[in-house]
Amino acid sequence: MKGPASVPHPAGLITLLTDFGTADWFVASMKGVILSINPQATIVDLTHEIPPHAVGNAAYVLASCCRSFPTGTVHVAVVDPGVGSQRRPLIVQTARYFFLAPDNGLLSHALGQEENVEVREIENRRYRLEPLGRTFDGRDVFAPAAAWLTKKESLPSFGSLLQSYENLQVRMPQWEQREGRAALTGEVAYIDRFGNLITNLSADHVKQWQEATKRSRPVIQFSGHRIDGLVGSYREGERHRPHALINSGGYVEIFLSESNASVRLSVMNGEPVCLT
Repeated sequence: MKGPASVPHPAGLITLLTDFGTADWFVASMKGVILSINPQATIVDLTHEIPPHAVGNAAYVLASCCRSFPTGTVHVAVVDPGVGSQRRPLIVQTARYFFLAPDNGLLSHALGQEENVEVREIENRRYRLEPLGRTFDGRDVFAPAAAWLTKKESLPSFGSLLQSYENLQVRMPQWEQREGRAALTGEVAYIDRFGNLITNLSADHVKQWQEATKRSRPVIQFSGHRIDGLVGSYREGERHRPHALINSGGYVEIFLSESNASVRLSVMNGEPVCLT
């Protein structure tokens, strides 16, 4: 909690991020509820292809793209293994955006980038649907609350202020000694649909490593593989051999040219990656 937020009221732009896929009626139902309350709303799909129940993946994707949207955008993110339980539905206002999500850590990365964070629980029954079951809060809680928010309902009217909320345990890169040399060790934080391995080692971490070691060309080591230095683009990578670059998000990314690095190299989320 960092104090009251002052972002202008949303103009009607709502984004959706879920693990619902597109084969069922789930996403369409959420959109129908939103448009029934505010027919002028504009809805943008961030993605509905988050792996089922993968809260960490959802947190990473939301944080990666939410800042590309105009101030006042309402971001709705629903990856919710605890639906129907006692976990709280959150509505959040920051200096730039609004966020609605279950209180399960999904907002950890996004809110870590924001200032003036005000978090409330969605309690007011006026802003919910009343279904027979409790298995679809995306439609029954988050969609209507987001729509009403774009109708200029005040944030305090949704529910009580919260002093704390769930955060994912985020492991930051750490310095250690490897083979008598200083090494900065991070991990694979996300694997995109191309199989590229996106680490939590940023361009700033590379700069820190260069300043600490007085060397310009890092060696990237992971899962028995060794990459000598960084390239500038995917086209610079030789086929059948892993390479690394700084991606558009500012992080070290490991790839195989026109191939799936995760599958070919048998690397999953959480695999250690070292700059040595």
